[in-house]
Amino acid sequence: MAQPADLPSIRRPDDYQRWIANEGLTLIEGLYIEDLKTVQLGAWERRGGRGAVALLQGSEDVNDAHIIEIPAGGQLTPEKHMYEELVFVVSGRGTTSVWNGAGAKTSFEWQEGSLFSVPLNAWSQHFNSSGSEPARFYVVTSAPLMMKLIHNLDFIYNCEFDFTDRFSDKDTNTTEGGTAYAGRVWDTRFIPDVRSMQLKEWSERGAGGSNVMLEIADSSLCGHISQFPVGTYKKAHRHGAGAHVIIISGQGFSLLWREDEPVRRVDWKPGSIVVPPDRWFHQHFNTGSTPARYLAMRWGSQKYPVFKEFMIDKPTSLGGDQIEYVDEDPSILAMFEAELERNGVPNGMRGIHPERS
Repeated sequence: MAQPADLPSIRRPDDYQRWIANEGLTLIEGLYIEDLKTVQLGAWERRGGRGAVALLQGSEDVNDAHIIEIPAGGQLTPEKHMYEELVFVVSGRGTTSVWNGAGAKTSFEWQEGSLFSVPLNAWSQHFNSSGSEPARFYVVTSAPLMMKLIHNLDFIYNCEFDFTDRFSDKDTNTTEGGTAYAGRVWDTRFIPDVRSMQLKEWSERGAGGSNVMLEIADSSLCGHISQFPVGTYKKAHRHGAGAHVIIISGQGFSLLWREDEPVRRVDWKPGSIVVPPDRWFHQHFNTGSTPARYLAMRWGSQKYPVFKEFMIDKPTSLGGDQIEYVDEDPSILAMFEAELERNGVPNGMRGIHPERS
């Protein structure tokens, strides 16, 4: 059927992009952030602090990150919303109050290295306990998905429904312990300090590493903490978008590449963050003098899965998504050992890599 040439387009504005514009937010883009503690922020008037939205290449609109700074001696404006969030404390110390319309209320203290989640659509307010230093959060959220799916910002911020299955008067002790499950899983509401949390051996990823998988406050967003020794590197693997990898300790670099395309390298230190794009292989290398530890905040909850799960522990030679040491490009080991020699760091791959057994 013929169509008149002057028919209007059916396409409508993207509510997530409209939200960014309405908030007047600073945007941070690219493949990675060198240092979360020093990245420049702008005013976020509605929140009562400073902030920015990190739209790194690997987020791909399946999630985003809000970098929020609370002024010394100050607090953020109370807020509730219909998207999930995981909050990592980059610097500072303070308290958070959480409450809902059903009468549940709790408050808890946090410090640099703490990790927690505000339950879906519950009210929260964050307070900086220091009178001299600002406090900074890195908050991974499902805002892009929810805003595009619902496409009604009034509903996102003003829905009155209380998710009492996630937060009720039985859940007011936010900082109580957690529950361990098979597969190195720790289910909890609050982690006081990811820097000192005890991990378990994870031999499948190589490098003599250790790990714990995190389920946080019945959120569909989750995370994990991994650590690997001095002079080692982990096996390359790939998965879906939206895994925000924050370096907690150590010094080194990561390689990232889409299959059959050029490799990109990013150097990291504590406070760096990289988000591998969808289905890009990535591989982490510790070239410093201390163990390297990182926190990944991501989709992939085992309790409440949303996206397809990838076979990240299964070799690519068997149809999986992990490149075994024996299958990797030989130049990778040579490059890594040259870097260790330049840094005067002992080679930890002896007995781990088949070429250095």
